[in-house]
Amino acid sequence: MPHKITLTGSATGPLREYDRYVAFDMREKGSPSAPKGLKKSTFISYTVFVAKKAFNKTGLTKKSIMHEKILIQGEPTLDIPIDECPGEVGVICFQITVLPNKKDKEGNESNDKKEAKQEASAVQQEVAATKQEEKPVTTSQPAANEEKKAEKVQTEVKEIPVQEKKVEPQKKQITNQPKGTQDLLSFDEIIVPEEFLKTRPNPQKTQKVIDFVKRTGRLDEPLTIEKGSNILKDGYRRYIVAKTVKMDKVPVMYEYQKS
Repeated sequence: MPHKITLTGSATGPLREYDRYVAFDMREKGSPSAPKGLKKSTFISYTVFVAKKAFNKTGLTKKSIMHEKILIQGEPTLDIPIDECPGEVGVICFQITVLPNKKDKEGNESNDKKEAKQEASAVQQEVAATKQEEKPVTTSQPAANEEKKAEKVQTEVKEIPVQEKKVEPQKKQITNQPKGTQDLLSFDEIIVPEEFLKTRPNPQKTQKVIDFVKRTGRLDEPLTIEKGSNILKDGYRRYIVAKTVKMDKVPVMYEYQKS
């Protein structure tokens, strides 16, 4: 069984292009502490080799690869000539994924919160303006009391949509998912084993699932993921479909590790 290796980070050197593949260097820091009596590990440099077809699908360029955070899954090799592999260890890449930028995530969340506050404020102003317009002209006490009751009922009716607006987004996330879904997991967090990466699902069956997603907006079944490690256990075809249609989050059900 070949060894597996996973790297995260950005390229530390320029992208080098060859006939059918590209290569770039990465570096990872060793463990901050070592067993007593042993020397601490230092930085390890890697040279990653990626097929051009797989690299082009990521949308990365010679400039952006130096700044984007990426995830590499593959296996180490020592059989590459030194002029093509300046790193200490060569890595044959089976899967390359661009990881989301934390600043972009925080910016999107901040904008969503601002929009929600503005929307709530606008509704409150509308309710306040309605109350102001509906203030009764001074009349006898019984008539004034009846108008106050009517005003209170109208205010309660108008406040109901405000509460529904806050609840609706949560309902959509929970209900519009296939049967058996236990959670929604970010696509980039899923780790695909090597045995799946070496297989090719039936194109016709895969296209049927793609058509289903385009028609309904969701997968037909959840992916089976190992709890804790996020390793894909079943549903590689649906994983391919989610990647093809660029789904940010996918429905999953968990398989627990055997003790």
